[in-house]
Amino acid sequence: MDAAASLIADLVAQGVRDIVVSPGSRSQALALAAVRAADDGHVRVHVRIDERVAGFTALGIARETRVPAAVVCTSGTAVANLLPAVMEAFHSGVPMLLLTADRPPELRGVGANQATIQNALFHPWVRDELDAPVPGDGEWTGLAEQAVAAAMGAREVESGLRGIAGPVHLNLPSREPLSGDLPSIVVLRGEAPEALRDEPFVLDRGPRTVVIAGADAGPDAEEIAHSGGWPLIAEIVSGARFGRQVVHGYRRLLAREDLGGRIERVVVLGHPTLSREVASLLSRHDVDVVAVHRGGEELNPNHRTRGVDAVIVAPGAVDRTWLGEWMRASTAEIVDLSEHAPDPEALASTDFAARREAVKAELDAVRRPLDRELLADAVWRATWPHDRLVFGSSRLVRVADQVLGGKKVPLHANRGLAGIDGTIATATGIAIASQAAGAPGVTRVLLGDLAFLHDVGALLLPPDETEPRLQVIVGNDGGGTIFDSLEVASSARPGDLDRAFYTPHTVRFEHLALAYGWEYQRVTTRTALDQALTSPRGGRQIIEVPLER
Repeated sequence: MDAAASLIADLVAQGVRDIVVSPGSRSQALALAAVRAADDGHVRVHVRIDERVAGFTALGIARETRVPAAVVCTSGTAVANLLPAVMEAFHSGVPMLLLTADRPPELRGVGANQATIQNALFHPWVRDELDAPVPGDGEWTGLAEQAVAAAMGAREVESGLRGIAGPVHLNLPSREPLSGDLPSIVVLRGEAPEALRDEPFVLDRGPRTVVIAGADAGPDAEEIAHSGGWPLIAEIVSGARFGRQVVHGYRRLLAREDLGGRIERVVVLGHPTLSREVASLLSRHDVDVVAVHRGGEELNPNHRTRGVDAVIVAPGAVDRTWLGEWMRASTAEIVDLSEHAPDPEALASTDFAARREAVKAELDAVRRPLDRELLADAVWRATWPHDRLVFGSSRLVRVADQVLGGKKVPLHANRGLAGIDGTIATATGIAIASQAAGAPGVTRVLLGDLAFLHDVGALLLPPDETEPRLQVIVGNDGGGTIFDSLEVASSARPGDLDRAFYTPHTVRFEHLALAYGWEYQRVTTRTALDQALTSPRGGRQIIEVPLER
């Protein structure tokens, strides 16, 4: 209990403000110390019975705050359930702390109950790992400082890139008895350290350049494009799709020989994952690629990419001819999904036929059924800078990337490995963090039905925790229709495609909502969706939108 209380106090001193706890016997001292610190107002504690949900909740909190969130669990398979979130955090460069309780050394490898090989379980995917001594055999003093510094990229570690954030594993063994009276510990709140950084790389103005913003690039990408006077190719999950230099319809323009074929240099921020055209460009050996470090692996598909900590643009004149060619082509690619304005003259006309046609046009607009493009557009238009928007790795994010215009809103997506794991849990963590201390806004997550069902356990929230304002918008086409656009759709027999890939289901989402205590709406028209998005009924809301396959 002394060791656990001191460790939690040390984490607070290093800037940690959120701890996600999954219940278990071996971790009881850590859990009790965390709850006491929460009762005293030093941290926020979030309890989740499923460790996979707990891991992604911590990931979401850290995504939003850029400060490590800690997740506490017991030994055995509980630890293994954290692996998907750990892998995503590693590849996305998100700081996390894994506090895993363990058996003492004498109970490892001898068939003891709930004991496995966990001290190096996450080895390939963590910035650092520390197998602590059993309290009494050694001290836990200093572990928090080491762990937070490594998670923030604020100290050198053996595992690779300097200055890159990521998960850190603290394996914490203990002997029975596993809890007792909690000691009084003085807690001093501190701040997390800054990441190590080298001097920024200076970009000269000579080559014909484009800036590519992948997942998590953020506003820095728009700033670099603006400073250099270069076209900005911003994925919808980048958080950089805004400003006057955003390129619309970038897939088609990259495929054009007179535009994409003439690119001499690419500056990459974030992790691009949404288009084969960008992947092809980054693999070209005749293009100079400069990539700003982000996640646990260097971006280097052409095997000659220059990796840097940061970039700045050298002074000089903008190549307005190059920029102008892209901007003119971009204008022709803008997708307008807005409804036409009403015709007041026709609606008030004394000509019965003209008035009838105007009324019919209005009714058609109101009754217009939703498709994927309209769904993405409605969510995009409803979201503002005080909100948060989370995209699941479903077909919908690719549709959104193709049709949505520029807008500066905070965006998140688990594109480090582009898995459908933990989407709702991640969004919940983002909502909790972004709405802390009474901040306004709604967190919306747009995902497909299979991504929803994959993380249905994240719908369970304790009744004693504050409900986040969270809208989960499910595009339900009855299965994994993303496979319809892949090679397997033309090579597999229809029955095999359905059974092994499309995986149809008949889940009643309203029953899930009722069971887990969420508000529920099923909407089929744009007007109804707009109303549902902008007039939330409660804190947690599921909005189901049926879609054609």
